[in-house]
Amino acid sequence: MDYLFELDMQVRDYELDAQGVVNNSTYMNYLEHTRHEFLKAVGMDFIELHNNGIDAMVIKAELEYKRPLKANDTFKVKINVEREGGLKIIFLQDIYRGEDLVLKGKVMAVCVNNQTGRPARPTEFDEKLTAFKVGV
Repeated sequence: MDYLFELDMQVRDYELDAQGVVNNSTYMNYLEHTRHEFLKAVGMDFIELHNNGIDAMVIKAELEYKRPLKANDTFKVKINVEREGGLKIIFLQDIYRGEDLVLKGKVMAVCVNNQTGRPARPTEFDEKLTAFKVGV
């Protein structure tokens, strides 16, 4: 599969649990950091978006763990983006250590007007994602 964006990362010792592997909840941090870096790469900024009245919020996450990451492992988080039903943004995110698939993730987000709490579809999102050849 071709990905729109990927980010190199490394496991830090404080992310390990008693079994010596990355704690399951830490993977959500890896995915979130990659989404933020991806959005920066397409020219979007969460603070600016918020100041313009829009907040992007995760509404659902599905994670399928394949292999554990361990201390000092280097890995890549790769991302693709789709639209679903007009308002939902689907981030398909996979984590690889070398050629090994570590995690398959699907994170669903929506944008809301931070004054009203109502769903929104900001044109800025569509313009920036379209520039990255994402179907909107």
